Amino acid sequence: MPKANRVLLTGGTSGLGLAMARALVDDGAHVVLTGRDADRAAAVAAGLDGPGTAHGLGVDVRDAEAVAAGSERAVALLGGLDVVVLNAGIGMRTVNPRFLTAPQPFWEVDPDAFRAVVDTNLTGYFLTARAVLPALRDGGGRLVVVSMNHTTMVRRGFVPYGPSRAGAEALARIMAADLADSGVTVNLLLPGGATRTGMVPDDAPVEGLLDPEVMVRPLRWLCSPAAAGVHDERLVATEFDDWLASRGIPDV
Repeated sequence: MPKANRVLLTGGTSGLGLAMARALVDDGAHVVLTGRDADRAAAVAAGLDGPGTAHGLGVDVRDAEAVAAGSERAVALLGGLDVVVLNAGIGMRTVNPRFLTAPQPFWEVDPDAFRAVVDTNLTGYFLTARAVLPALRDGGGRLVVVSMNHTTMVRRGFVPYGPSRAGAEALARIMAADLADSGVTVNLLLPGGATRTGMVPDDAPVEGLLDPEVMVRPLRWLCSPAAAGVHDERLVATEFDDWLASRGIPDV
């Protein structure tokens, strides 16, 4: 990553977000990571060492005013934005701690739990993208939208997590269409399988789970000059080499 990118990454205190934030700072980027708990976000950011810098902000992505204020603060801290990674989310564990071994049918899902997941995973993406767009337009910036496998979106017992992520992916495709020829690019990025994060139940088997670091190479590429003009693509981290080869695109 030759350029010192200025990056806002939501949901950066753990899991995929933390792995991506750490890699960005290692690459020399200047990062603002967010989490719902301000103290935790600040502590995580303080622990990221590298050529780059990190700031942690407490932002509830479900709250439009909090998102607007957090985005404004991020722009002020970094002097602008080059890349925004939409990653903040909560999973099935918050609705049904045993979702893998005892799937819950949709009619048993608590309505408040349904709203909490959708408000975080879908509305939070919308609110953040809307708030940061003026800053991205200033420099022809990039939106990276974290998603998941299509099969998981429609998996039994995955209400409301599956629908929330399906909605977020549809939102990304519509944003890409709305921003065509604007200079702002929008691309999807997903691991390609279940990852070893706090979203997986404690009693789940760890065999076959992907390391969160799987997101690093494709994200690094999406932040690089090589990705200039790449728009409305869906990058699966486990298939990234094949994706590059199929398009004759160089890695970084």
